[in-house]
Amino acid sequence: MSTQELAPPPSPDSPRPGPVDVEQAEAALVEHYPRLVRIAYLVLPPSLGRNRRVLTAHALVQRSLPRRRTPAAAVPGSRRAEDAVDPGYAYVRGEVLRQALVAGLPLRRRALPRRAQLPPLLPQVWGLRLFPRAGGADELALDQRLSALSGPARAAYVLRGLERQGDPEVLRGLSAAGVEDPQAALEEADGVEAQYALLESPEFDPCSLQARPTDLMRRRQHGKAALAAAAAALVCGTLLGLPGDGWGRNGAAAPSYARNPAAEAALDPAGVKRVDAVAWRVSSRQDFSVWPARGALSGDSGLLRRALAVWARPGPTVQTSATPGTPPGPPMGSPQLLFAGRVDAARVVLFFDGLRVVRYAEPVGDTSGAALDFARTDGADAVGSAALVVSRASGNVRYLTAPWVKEAAVRDLLAPAKEARPLPRDAYGVTEPMPSPATARDCTRWNTLQVRDETGGTRLLTDLGELAPARLTSGPPGRPADATGAAARESWARTACQLAAVRSHGVRAVNSWAFAAQALPEGGGTAEWLCARAETWRGTGSRTLALFRAPGAMGTAALAARSEGAPACGVREARVLAGVVWQARSGQWYVLAAGTGDFAALALSGGVEARVEGHLLAVKAEPGSRADLTGTLRDGTRVGALR
Repeated sequence: MSTQELAPPPSPDSPRPGPVDVEQAEAALVEHYPRLVRIAYLVLPPSLGRNRRVLTAHALVQRSLPRRRTPAAAVPGSRRAEDAVDPGYAYVRGEVLRQALVAGLPLRRRALPRRAQLPPLLPQVWGLRLFPRAGGADELALDQRLSALSGPARAAYVLRGLERQGDPEVLRGLSAAGVEDPQAALEEADGVEAQYALLESPEFDPCSLQARPTDLMRRRQHGKAALAAAAAALVCGTLLGLPGDGWGRNGAAAPSYARNPAAEAALDPAGVKRVDAVAWRVSSRQDFSVWPARGALSGDSGLLRRALAVWARPGPTVQTSATPGTPPGPPMGSPQLLFAGRVDAARVVLFFDGLRVVRYAEPVGDTSGAALDFARTDGADAVGSAALVVSRASGNVRYLTAPWVKEAAVRDLLAPAKEARPLPRDAYGVTEPMPSPATARDCTRWNTLQVRDETGGTRLLTDLGELAPARLTSGPPGRPADATGAAARESWARTACQLAAVRSHGVRAVNSWAFAAQALPEGGGTAEWLCARAETWRGTGSRTLALFRAPGAMGTAALAARSEGAPACGVREARVLAGVVWQARSGQWYVLAAGTGDFAALALSGGVEARVEGHLLAVKAEPGSRADLTGTLRDGTRVGALR
């Protein structure tokens, strides 16, 4: 989708309003289409969701032409002669505002919805979700503040900022759009900081879009079944919508397939376990089992019923994910409620069943687009249960912190000397959004969540694309410490970007350890050897990375070797051996190798033959040479390099 430039409002020779015919309005609409769509997108309620806001904004603008020659809309008086507004543009803009404000009105019982309140018939996109390009933290914060305003107040803010109108002009424009109390809307808009330049950001540009597919695998697998289901739905739709059965109360859940009393009891929202708010203070353990039920919607039985039903029987439209080794099956009994509330543009529910944390999310106003995420968290301690990801959107992440977390902050691993930035939380423990490294395309920063608990202990947690953030530690495998000290942060600054290799792998904790330092040939300085080991919640599938950092190298250390499932660099086997090929400033190539201190000798065979005593090796080599590296422990045992 191409980006279109926003044209400023036209300036005709005469600012006085006159009759507007279809051709004049159409010319203004075509010339200023990107600006008009942006106005509609900003005024529409964010609760619609970004995909529907985009399509509705385009539909409203395209429906704004007059049916016949008509008197011009009231054109606000200009502050300068050169700022006069073309009557055609004023008419179309007024229609766009009027329809966008109608679209934000709540539906009323016993009253037919107005056309602007219904999903648009055109334009229509099948198989894709469209949304504007992500902006920065400032745009996200502004969008959240605007979402808290009423529709007329958003319209007032947009007319001030995007159309650069004064208060008298805004009042007349709102009145012409049908707002009952324009002055109140203007005063409400005064409560939002005047960051008008951000309204021009790609975050609010529905003409410059990103496209993502819906669930391709499910679409392929269930395409034929959908045809049969559509025919069945025509016959059975009325019966399935009756209370107590089928889809009527269960949202996106599939139809019931059994009448097992125990299974049905687990799906009863009244049976959900709720822990007392102070249980964690007197309990002998601190983990998810003592989290209280929090969130403004924790008493919404309809939401809980849908979440439990979708968990037990996810329908074909539900997007489901599970960390490796996590069973995605139904609840094994009545689960514990951790959280239920609205976060960003979704209603979110978090459950815990003793083995897994389960996150259910549905877009506000659309239960058909539900998502279900599973993460194994058995054996979590106070640190492992310090936070959960409650929302991840637009490149940002929000956490729900444990009740024993007293402070939260954001710390960039790539800026170890920089102080942590405080991260505000609401009354339920949900943090403000912070940039997530899990979805970043590059590694210019790696933001982590720093938490301090009631004991005064400080921990670092990082988002790796799963519900439970991973703990970061530093030091020898037998005695790692939380990576909060200055030396540990310096070490992680050289390792952080390699965390991308363990995303979405069910990682519980990652430890970084500088296991050797090596003087380089030809006076090249001292190189550093590190290993990073990612331990998983399931116990198997741990990943070990051996890293090499030459002196003077900027940024992260280079990957020397990688292994999955090996015990190297772990508690059971702390030793590690790795090698690289390195070129000196003279152009000469060398094979470099290093092992932990329990290696008595290192040897090369194959393309390069050499043997040295000790745990460090540096041997000249020809370009393109390949060699096998082995080491001998002090007890005579021969060990291969990490691979």
